[in-house]
Amino acid sequence: MVQLVHVTDANLAYLTLGAFAVVFTAFSLLAREKLYIGEVVLGTAFGVIIGPYAAKIFDPRGWAADNNPVTLEIMRVVLAAGVFAIGVELPKSYLWRKRRSLLIMVVPTMAFGWVVSAGFMKLIFPRLNYVSCLVICSTLTPTDPILANAIINGKFAMKHVPKHLRLLLSAESAANDGLAYPFLSISMYLTLEARKGVAVEKWFLIGWLYEVVFGVVLGALIGRIFSYVMTYSRRRGFIDRESYVAQYIALALATVGIANLLGSDDLLAAFAAGSAISWDGDFNDQTEDMIFSSVIDLLLNCAAFIYLGAWLPFSSFNLPELGIVPWRLIVLFFAILAVRRLPILLMIYKWVPDIHNWREALFCGHFGPMGVGAVFISTLALTELPKPENPPQDQTDILALSIQPIVAFVVLGSIMIHGLSIPFFSLSRRVQTYSYTLSRTVTARSSGAAPEWLSSTRRAPGPSKPEDVELGATAAAGVQETEFPREKPAQRMSHERDIHIHESESRVRCFRCASHPPGADGLGCV
Repeated sequence: MVQLVHVTDANLAYLTLGAFAVVFTAFSLLAREKLYIGEVVLGTAFGVIIGPYAAKIFDPRGWAADNNPVTLEIMRVVLAAGVFAIGVELPKSYLWRKRRSLLIMVVPTMAFGWVVSAGFMKLIFPRLNYVSCLVICSTLTPTDPILANAIINGKFAMKHVPKHLRLLLSAESAANDGLAYPFLSISMYLTLEARKGVAVEKWFLIGWLYEVVFGVVLGALIGRIFSYVMTYSRRRGFIDRESYVAQYIALALATVGIANLLGSDDLLAAFAAGSAISWDGDFNDQTEDMIFSSVIDLLLNCAAFIYLGAWLPFSSFNLPELGIVPWRLIVLFFAILAVRRLPILLMIYKWVPDIHNWREALFCGHFGPMGVGAVFISTLALTELPKPENPPQDQTDILALSIQPIVAFVVLGSIMIHGLSIPFFSLSRRVQTYSYTLSRTVTARSSGAAPEWLSSTRRAPGPSKPEDVELGATAAAGVQETEFPREKPAQRMSHERDIHIHESESRVRCFRCASHPPGADGLGCV
């Protein structure tokens, strides 16, 4: 019998990704511009729903016995494309002009959050030693560029967040993903090396000089070479504008491949290449009106966060034998939110030229989402650790079994908190505005005061006392007894249009002559 229906993991992956992209793009304006919820939050929620703990349609961990290499490469591609795009879209020579702000903001903030968060983790999870906590917290030091860019480029941020802050946070989120390598490498060397002197030596020579410094130089060199090549091709008429956009993916993947072959920092190299290729602004001018890069960015983001939502190990959030229980994870998450960025940025913001006051420092301190970058770094650390025994036999086994559940829970919480911060803030502003308007209306009605809109209207003069009413009646009677020449209807209507009675210094003037009061009939001067 011929089997017509073929249900495979690949087919389910195509179906889920395509279906989500179709539905989301059909209502993208409502989601992004009205509800301020992007593809990151919705993609993660959709991944959880179709994942192995809910509908059981899509299970990335079932693709192979060891899913870590698959997860590592998917996250690597998404991150490389994201940091490269951020580097390209920064203004001309931005990294050089803002080098002081970036250096002061990135390195001290990452180092402070790394050390202090590890201390809180040691208190909450006593089975982990401090070095193991440093390994886990090194994966949480970078700001996720995918989640950050999705929020920063939204309509709400464009309206309420100053441009200098949006650019600074974009550059920081791309730079500190690559700078997470040194923090991870020193922690791993201290874990795996028997002698601390050897660990520090390898960290300085390999972790800093070879991976970071050489990675930046390599990426910048690749970016400038390709920039010259494309400029030459454009001037000679060898390349069209559409081919420029292909560099968003092609050059990012090429840079990552070269950096990985040489064992250098691939993410930092991709960011440096993106910044170098648009250093003079020519690349930006050629791709200014192209939307293909936004399409690629949307599809990659959808795929990454659907995968991440289905990948989350919910069953590992309760492992009492390792000391991992839900309440400890919740306490750890809020402790990391409180101490990872906020204190240090409030202390050093006066030395960061692009942060102008404490309110901007508070916003930058809150805005440090953890997502794809944390999953990538934690998976990279797990691939370098020995395969653990279960039950664990030593501290290395405890670390290998604990790193993914802890990082996954923090990432899930960060997507919820940071991804829904702007919708919540927008809703709170609307509720506050509505409550203020309602309270003003109720107060005005209860006090008997006139509505506020009447303050700008023109009022006709009227008698304010009873005796004024009597005088007005007497004058009206006198007018009726006195004979005046009758005007034609057309003349009367014209005269009425010219009369404009107004109050000025408690006197009523005729509008035509502006000097005498109107007559008793109200139609002309006395």
